Amino acid sequence: MLLHVNPNRMELIKLKKRLIVAKRGYKLLKDKRDALIQKYIQLVKEDKIIREEVEEKLMKGYSIFSNATSLMSKITLEETLMFPKAKSFIEIDFKNIMGVNVPKYKYIGEGNYYTYSLMETTAELDHALRNFYEILPLMLKLAELEKAVSLLADEIEKTRRRVNALEYILIPDLENTIKFITMKLDEIARSAISAIMRIKEIIRA
Repeated sequence: MLLHVNPNRMELIKLKKRLIVAKRGYKLLKDKRDALIQKYIQLVKEDKIIREEVEEKLMKGYSIFSNATSLMSKITLEETLMFPKAKSFIEIDFKNIMGVNVPKYKYIGEGNYYTYSLMETTAELDHALRNFYEILPLMLKLAELEKAVSLLADEIEKTRRRVNALEYILIPDLENTIKFITMKLDEIARSAISAIMRIKEIIRA
């Protein structure tokens, strides 16, 4: 497809400059896309490992908690867990990955989650609660990874569209238009030379 420009030498110079910039931009975006894909694959693998670890710990925690509750009365369990004194906070920061700002979560725990009488509860309950509290930072890490994966996927798609637009639309259009204008100018030049030659022949005659 040809761009809508006047076929003159000034436009030809402008188009050649645009073509240089477009090709440079294409290379930079292509390199960025490839680097993003590599980072994306790395994060997906890490996400899979953390997810499996979280799922394993959760299943283990629920199993321990189930055993603990089976050894305690419902009333005792409710009284034990009714007034927790431990607090959990999340600090959110951001880090830059290949030009993409992704959130970074930090878990902060305050207080003691053993706020109940150890005489009235079982060791299984202690073990279950400790297991759940240990999972919290890991779950935040998983959330952080999954958000990063999602944001990188969006950026990869945007970059891919830009690369394709340059490769299949803008650069070919510029090259075709440059070729067309060059042919037009060459044709005009040939016509001018022919006209000059005829004028010279007329003068000689």
